Amino acid sequence: MITRRSFLKAGSLGLASITLSSRESVLAGTASLLKQSAYVSKRPELSKRNFTSKAVEETIVQVKKQLKDPKLAWMFENCFPNTLDTTVHFRMQDGRPDTFVYTGDIHAMWLRDSAAQVWPYLSLMKNDEPLRLLIAGVVNRHTKCILFDPYANAFNDGPTGSEWESDYTEMKPELHERKWEIDSLCYTVRLAYHYWKLTNDVSVFSADWQKAAELILKTFKEQQRKDGLGKYKFQRRTERQLDTLCNDGYGAPVNPVGLIVSSFRPSDDATTLNFLIPSNLFAVTSLRQLAEISTKVTKNSTFASQCTALADEVQAAVDKYAIADHLHYGKIYTFEADGFGNQLFMDDANVPNLLALPYLGCVDKNDPVYLNTRKFVWSSDNPYFFKGKAAEGIGGPHIGFDMIWPMSLIMKAMTSNDDQEIKYCVKTLRDADGETGFMHESFNKDNPEKFTRSWFAWANTLFGELLLKLVNEGKIHLLNNL
Repeated sequence: MITRRSFLKAGSLGLASITLSSRESVLAGTASLLKQSAYVSKRPELSKRNFTSKAVEETIVQVKKQLKDPKLAWMFENCFPNTLDTTVHFRMQDGRPDTFVYTGDIHAMWLRDSAAQVWPYLSLMKNDEPLRLLIAGVVNRHTKCILFDPYANAFNDGPTGSEWESDYTEMKPELHERKWEIDSLCYTVRLAYHYWKLTNDVSVFSADWQKAAELILKTFKEQQRKDGLGKYKFQRRTERQLDTLCNDGYGAPVNPVGLIVSSFRPSDDATTLNFLIPSNLFAVTSLRQLAEISTKVTKNSTFASQCTALADEVQAAVDKYAIADHLHYGKIYTFEADGFGNQLFMDDANVPNLLALPYLGCVDKNDPVYLNTRKFVWSSDNPYFFKGKAAEGIGGPHIGFDMIWPMSLIMKAMTSNDDQEIKYCVKTLRDADGETGFMHESFNKDNPEKFTRSWFAWANTLFGELLLKLVNEGKIHLLNNL
């Protein structure tokens, strides 16, 4: 029997709990408002930005309006324009646009990084002539760099020298570093090709550009090593094993089966087996793009045929020497091979890697071998896959154990068909910024506040590219329901 006394007691408790709940709600709301007010833009003030793009600024406003998550909106505003705000140095030289691009906290221009840093802005050029000129300037600067040395990965803005000028290779004061990486030349082709496709501007394909294209083909052929080891060699006095090459600077032996040697990976670490397969597949794509440019623009059918022939040869060699039956995953792409039958099963977070092959246009993302490979690289069977309290993802030997690269999570989302997978990646990226509002080179799997490189423009811009891609594909609901 419920007495009046017991009813009132129960009622008073109910009222107390409602009051407490309301108070907690108010406090939670206040905390939320305070947290939102903490999301103040971390961009440089307007007068200190290296370059301002009308189209990019409009895109930031449009995307932020659609994002309900205040932290995600804040991070997009910080990250997407970071390359333009802090790293580009645009000028006109000899009547042509010229753009030198820092990688971030290292004041040198990597061919790979610079091409990737401006890539997300290509789709915005049609509404912004200064932005188009800026990107044309990157293409023109790449041309100069390749003509200077097609084997170098990073360049100075003039003959300033660098900390690596004592390396045992053909160093010059205009070079920041001279590590031979296939992808450096591929990124150059990728940027020029898609710039042309989006603008129809052929002015970047100058006589010098055609000479650079010939050097790209020549370098690829030299590094097939059919006619000996070639002229490139590299050694460095260092305690880091992956910063130098064995065998008097030539690296591990290869069997000249048609694949192209890449002495270093896109991480700038030395390869273990010199045929780096993601970069060879990237080269196939780049060679076909060179052939199309040569056919339709520069009207050099002979050169186009040579590019196509090499692309076909490298693809056939990949199919024969770099696809293997894995114990758990069936047929997958191997990370490296040597043509003797030895193969390395791993993936590194740096792009190109196996995970990012569809993003670079190298394979279809529904290709069965790629899908098997994707399962492998995002598993404990990949020695550089790390899973901890804060996140899971791919790292690499460049930083070491337990350090996840945000780039791997971005690439997983970029190449995914699974909305839940995409949501996981974006949520993890949002929460793994170390409360800085930016992406980093890597972060600890258990503690995102332990990270490397506070200013890494490629990762920042790439994160912005991912969010913009999802918005443009009508997937804003994923971003607003993390």
